[in-house]
Amino acid sequence: MDTQKLYEKYLITSMVAGFEPVIAEKAFGCVMTGADGKEYIDCFSGIAVCNAGHGHPKVIAAAKKQMEQLVHCCSYVYYSPRTAELAKQLSEISPGDLTKSFFSCSGAEAIEGAMRIAKQHTKRKELVALSMSFHGRTAGTLSITGNRGRKKGAGPYLSGIAFAPAPYCYRCPFRLTYPACGCACAHYLDDVLKYQTAGDVAAFVAEPVLGEGGIIVPPREYYTIAVDIIKKDGGVFICDEVQTGFGRTGTMFAIEQYDVEPDIMCMAKGIADGFPLSAFIVKDAIAQAFTPGDHLSTFGGNPVSCAAALANIEVMLSEKLPDAAFQRGEQLMKGLHALKEKYPLIGDVRGKGLMMGIELISNTEKTPAADKAKKARVLCREHGVLVGLGGVFANVLRLQPPLIISEEQATRVLETLNAVFSEIS
Repeated sequence: MDTQKLYEKYLITSMVAGFEPVIAEKAFGCVMTGADGKEYIDCFSGIAVCNAGHGHPKVIAAAKKQMEQLVHCCSYVYYSPRTAELAKQLSEISPGDLTKSFFSCSGAEAIEGAMRIAKQHTKRKELVALSMSFHGRTAGTLSITGNRGRKKGAGPYLSGIAFAPAPYCYRCPFRLTYPACGCACAHYLDDVLKYQTAGDVAAFVAEPVLGEGGIIVPPREYYTIAVDIIKKDGGVFICDEVQTGFGRTGTMFAIEQYDVEPDIMCMAKGIADGFPLSAFIVKDAIAQAFTPGDHLSTFGGNPVSCAAALANIEVMLSEKLPDAAFQRGEQLMKGLHALKEKYPLIGDVRGKGLMMGIELISNTEKTPAADKAKKARVLCREHGVLVGLGGVFANVLRLQPPLIISEEQATRVLETLNAVFSEIS
């Protein structure tokens, strides 16, 4: 029985809107090869996971070496050298005074842990998040996810959650235009605190760039304003770098581009170049909020994943991958803007580094063109380029390739997009 039929017979797949008909046989660098031998430029990286490229030799070698020594011990029962070394490394590369980490396996787990430690530190119980955000698929993380499409059918959710408007300039909730708006969406957080909460807010949780929401890039001053508001109210800032971290946006962490320091920062996806691992890191004053029995993870800080993460960070630094993401992102963004001028179908192009979104519309009223976005993804795949699809209206093509993508590969991606938009326009 082939792979697709095994999936249909033995896996729960009813929640998937549609599989890409690619049986992933192998991948290296930026290229994924299907079981039929067809090669694809991978511009989605397993949803921004393989930032250093598929199968980076140094990452694989580090994981293999660790597997020969120790695969598992539970790093919260016994001392694990790789786990300790990674915690030290994260402290050194994280912004501001973030020093102490807790390891788990998925981004949702990291967010859950961050929510809990924020509440225990502040002795407050409410949370504020953003509309159009996405933070995971557990009950807790869906509670702070501002996307009805992700939340339907799984309530009731946690109480004590309020939502501030997303900094979505292309579809401004106030019908204003940046910068004349004065960044009204950021200032509105003060109204949210005053009128939508009980005055007991522990934290403001936000992604520096909203990924699943459609690669929504906030204005430069957004976080300066918003974090100042939450701090004055007595809360802390939880920065969700699960998708934006590890060089993806042109700096090691995206929040570095917004001149603010998180109190708590969550990371996963690109942390170990494909090995399952996540973490949240906090300031010293917050770390002591947990008491014995409050939190744990059986597989968190797994030695093999931590060894891979250490090698991944070394590759990021030695090969200057955040800089590479910035430079290649500029090439792609310039090409995407040229396509936007050429095709009215493209309503907006936005992003940072190698995290880019192409929003497709049907008319001058910005009606989302979800059907054409879906068709564009199919055609890209047929042309040998894998892209993502997202946005709250399912009309945003997502480009998030490995940070090692070459100039020639990026040029081919732009040529493919031009051919695809020409066909569906």
